[in-house]
Amino acid sequence: MSPPRRNQARPNQTQGRRRGGHRSKPVDLWRPVPQLGDPEPIRPVGDPGSLLRSLGDVPLQGQGQVAEHHLAAVVERAAGLATALAAAAGLLAAPEET
Repeated sequence: MSPPRRNQARPNQTQGRRRGGHRSKPVDLWRPVPQLGDPEPIRPVGDPGSLLRSLGDVPLQGQGQVAEHHLAAVVERAAGLATALAAAAGLLAAPEET
C-alpha cells in the first residue's frame, strides 16, 4: 500500500499567492446606481407545478410519490405568496391582461 499523496506544490509557491501579488482595488458597495425602469405587470400562471412535472419523476426510490406531493405543495405555496406580494405592491396584471 502506498502512502497518501501530499500537495506537490512547493510551500513558497502557495504562500506567495496568498501574501501579495495582484491586489484588486476595493469596490464601493454604496455607490449610486442607475434608476431601474418600471416593472412589467406580473401575471400568475394557471398551473405553477407544470415546470416541476416537466422535469420528470423525483429520483427517490420508494419515496417518489411523497416527494412529488411535497415539492408540488411548496411550489404552489411559493406561487401563491408571490402573487400576494405582487398584488400588495400593485404589480399584479389586471385579469383582462392575462
